[in-house]
Amino acid sequence: MKKIKLQYAHEGAVARIILSDGKGNVLDAEMMEELHEVLDAFVENKDLKLLTFEGEGKHFSFGASVEEHKKENAAAMLHSFHGLFYKILNLSIPALAKISGQCLGGGFELALACHFLFADKTARMGQPEIVLGVFPPPASLLLSLKIGNAKAEELLITGHLISAAKARDFGLLNEVFEGKEEMKEGVEDWIAKNILPKSASSLRYVTKASRTIFGHLLGKFLPVLEDMYLNELMETKDANEGINAFLEKRKAVWKNG
Repeated sequence: MKKIKLQYAHEGAVARIILSDGKGNVLDAEMMEELHEVLDAFVENKDLKLLTFEGEGKHFSFGASVEEHKKENAAAMLHSFHGLFYKILNLSIPALAKISGQCLGGGFELALACHFLFADKTARMGQPEIVLGVFPPPASLLLSLKIGNAKAEELLITGHLISAAKARDFGLLNEVFEGKEEMKEGVEDWIAKNILPKSASSLRYVTKASRTIFGHLLGKFLPVLEDMYLNELMETKDANEGINAFLEKRKAVWKNG
C-alpha cells in the first residue's frame, strides 16, 4: 500500500491505520481505495478490539481531494468516501482517532466516524467546505449527533476551524495532550485500561447497540444528502466556481445561484 500504513499491536487486538501521503494525508481516490481494502479485511478478524486512525507527520489530514470534488469526479468520490462510513458502522469495532495539526473536511469527518477522539494542542479541526461553495454530507449528520445542533450549525455554516481546547469544550474530544508524543503515550495507557481487558465479541455488540440511532440516521439520510449534493448543489454555478477558484488559487466570484 502506498498511501496508508497498517500496523497491529497488543497481540493483534489493535489495528493502527496511518494516513501517509508524505504531506497533508489527503483522502484522494487512491487512499480511499486502500482504506476500503483494510476495512474489508477486518470483517473476518474476530480478535480485533479497536481500530485507530492517525496521520503520519504533523497533520491528521487536509481532507478529501479538492480536484476530485469537481463535477465530473464528484459522484465517484462521494460514493467511495461515504462507503467508508458504512463499513466502519457495519464493522461495529470501536474506533479511535488521534489528531494532530490540520484535521479538515473529509479528514475531520473520518475522525467524527470514530467512537473516541483524542488530540494534541497543535490540532485544528473543522468543516471549511462552505468556503468552497459546497457542504459536507457526513458531517451534516455526525456533528449534530456528537455535539448538538447549535454547535454543529456554527461549524458547518461558518466553516470556522476550532482548536483542540474548544473541541474539548464542545464535548467532542475525550482528552487533549501537550504534544503528539504525549498523546501517543496517553492513548496507549487509555487503551490498556479501557479496551484490552474486554471481550472482542462483546465490544462489537455494545458498539453496535450504542450506535442504534447513529446507524439509522446515517443509513437513511446520508444517501439523501449525497443525492442533494450531486443533483442539486453541483448543478449550481457557485459550487463549481468555488472549487475551480480554489484550484486556480484565486478569489471566488459568486453569482448566488
